[in-house]
Amino acid sequence: MIYADNAATTQISDSVFEKMLPFLREQYGNPSSQYSLGAKSKHSVELARKQVASAIGAEPKEIFFTSGGSETNNWVLKGVTEKYRNEPVHIIVSAIEHHSVLNTCHALEKNGVDVTFLAVNSTGEVSPASVEAAIKPHTKLVSIMLANNEIGTIQPIAKIGCILKEKGIFFHSDAVQAVGHIPVDVNKLLVDFLTASAHKFNGAKGTGILYKRLGLDFLPFVFGGKQECGLRAGTENVAGIVAAGYAIEESIIGMNETTKRLHEMVAATINGVREKIPSVKVNGDAEQRLPGLFNLSFDKVSGESLMHLLDLKGVCVSTSSACSSGEDEPSHVLLALGLSEKQAKSSIRISYGKYNTVEDVEAIVRAICEAYEKIMTTLFPV
Repeated sequence: MIYADNAATTQISDSVFEKMLPFLREQYGNPSSQYSLGAKSKHSVELARKQVASAIGAEPKEIFFTSGGSETNNWVLKGVTEKYRNEPVHIIVSAIEHHSVLNTCHALEKNGVDVTFLAVNSTGEVSPASVEAAIKPHTKLVSIMLANNEIGTIQPIAKIGCILKEKGIFFHSDAVQAVGHIPVDVNKLLVDFLTASAHKFNGAKGTGILYKRLGLDFLPFVFGGKQECGLRAGTENVAGIVAAGYAIEESIIGMNETTKRLHEMVAATINGVREKIPSVKVNGDAEQRLPGLFNLSFDKVSGESLMHLLDLKGVCVSTSSACSSGEDEPSHVLLALGLSEKQAKSSIRISYGKYNTVEDVEAIVRAICEAYEKIMTTLFPV
């Protein structure tokens, strides 16, 4: 099997797995307990907090652990809205956000929150000028993802942050696809909140990360005990948190080498497919894009059919975000880029990760071309 859907989830690193394993068996103490077994767990959670903070230019007190990216995005959107519950609230998001942002905004709209969904250009970029133009007197929060999960386009977050800082508006960025893959510094990005998820950078599933700028008053997401400074009650997922700390350290150390290799692999895949299928189209920005993620559209061919044929050949890719797969709906991201419904349904997403090889690229190019030819021969027999 060749796994090329790392945007959906990644294989946990062997060394990271070894680091987390003791916390599932021998060192299973509750971090809130006062005896030594609990104290060891507490120490390891705080070490992970320092590791994550260091990786994104934050302070440990600004890092909070959650169950995943979706929970974190919900927390920020609902938390800011609740903070201003006695005032009119306006939120600005892009039209290509993850569903955990979009669907939360739709739910908030039903409760009277004013939401603006910003259009993007043909490469999926949000214009800072469009953000500024959308600001209203009661705008309380802007949420723009750092990098898109379907096309990989990287947004001009720092430029947007500069505009919002001058106006005193909260700024959140869903960086789930970016953290661990490209350099992320919360101070350079000028964000107040940032979301990350460990299983996207070779950590374990079930551990999300919230960065909240120090000094910001914020309501708890879960009420109960004093965990996470009283903002998220519940016994911590110690093993997952430990894995997140070591995984993010590992990804930062090897980032430059991995980035160069992934860019080369993506270019080789696109060029290889184009040699046999000249009509193939690459969706998203050609330059400002995550190193291993790209989206291809094929003329006259269903992306779902192509995906299933590739699966039969032992190649794992997707037709859209993993959160949307299984639905007979075109990608909202590709529609926002201006693609027709038919074009959007003719696309597949390939996302390489640290464990993919040059041999994988050759096999994937061959598999795509063979699958495409088989579908075209079936649809248009000579």
